[in-house]
Amino acid sequence: MSKKTKLPEKIHGVAHIFAAASYSWAGAKRLWGETAFRHETLAAFLILVIFTLIRADKSFVILAILLILITFAIEALNTAIEEIADMVSPEWSLPAKHAKDLGSLAVLCMLCANGIFAAFVILITFNWI
Repeated sequence: MSKKTKLPEKIHGVAHIFAAASYSWAGAKRLWGETAFRHETLAAFLILVIFTLIRADKSFVILAILLILITFAIEALNTAIEEIADMVSPEWSLPAKHAKDLGSLAVLCMLCANGIFAAFVILITFNWI
C-alpha cells in the first residue's frame, strides 16, 4: 500500500513573487547550459553593439530588444519541449522527433526575424533603401 504524499502548500503574497523569481532564475541557468542559447545571446549582443555604433534610432533599438527577448522565450520553450519529449519518449519516436523539429523551426523563424530586422535597420540608417 502506498502512502499519499501531501502536496506543498501554495505560496501567497510577496513570498510568491520571490518564489516565481527563483523559478525564472533556475530556468535561465538551465537555458544557459544550451550552446544554441549562448550563441543567440552573443548574436543579440553583437546586434545591439552594431546598432549603438551606427547610432540607430532608439525605437529600432527598443524593437530589437523586444525581438531578442521573444527569441529567448521561444528558445526556452523549445528547450522545455525537448526536455519533455526526452522524458516521455526516451527511445527514438516519430512524434518526439516532430515535436523537437517544430520547436527548432520556431527558433529558426525568430532568428530570421532578428536577422531581417537587423539588416533593415542597417540599410535604413545608412539611407541605402
